[in-house]
Amino acid sequence: MIILKTKDEIEHMRKAGEILAACHREIRTMVKPGVTTQEIDQFVEKFLKQHGATPEQKGYKGYAFATCASVNDVICHGFPSAAPLKDGDIVTIDMVVNLNGWLADSAWSYPVGSVSEQAAKLLEVTEASMYKGIEQAVVGNRMGDVSNAIQQYAEAQGFSVVRDFIGHGIGQDMHEEPQVPHYGPPGRGIRLKAGMVMTIEPMLNTGAWQSKIDADGWTARTIDGGLSAQYEHTIAITEDGPIILTKQ
Repeated sequence: MIILKTKDEIEHMRKAGEILAACHREIRTMVKPGVTTQEIDQFVEKFLKQHGATPEQKGYKGYAFATCASVNDVICHGFPSAAPLKDGDIVTIDMVVNLNGWLADSAWSYPVGSVSEQAAKLLEVTEASMYKGIEQAVVGNRMGDVSNAIQQYAEAQGFSVVRDFIGHGIGQDMHEEPQVPHYGPPGRGIRLKAGMVMTIEPMLNTGAWQSKIDADGWTARTIDGGLSAQYEHTIAITEDGPIILTKQ
């Protein structure tokens, strides 16, 4: 069942999104060679506490961290670690913020120092593909219009679109209906309505789109060792167009 949100409920989620976006702005200044994703994770937990919020994914199905930290060939759900980031790495920091019971979810990929031309293009195209999808998230369109806009743009730029992990509805629960794939034909799927709140979070790879899971049961990697990037916003669909609730 899709839970449509009222304007007041969307406003609650926007406030959670403001805290999340502010946290990402701070992370941007932290990401550099020598910093560990464990240090970033600890910073996030303190930042959220200072702003009266909590990290929603900590404790989710036993997950132990405030963030997911995915480096290079890790697609998503990577564990923060004590390994220092190296010049040329790319890292995605993903978090869900709970403010007074309402949630916002956003992932962002960052270059570490000087990255390769291929890595820089991957980051640029992944972020742009997210916005291509958001542009199609308007009342009356179908979910497939969002999905197809992402896929068409990403593949035209030479990257593959991950199928195994998708976006989702969100509100007072982290994962609600509807499901939001980032691939597929246009004109199919549910009709988009005002009051829907969802994440659009494409993950693009430099190689094949398929993934494999590490022995920890969480960390998803590219099957061929290629790089992966992810950008994610939480958006609300309104009669006046999509509103980005996690805008930085």
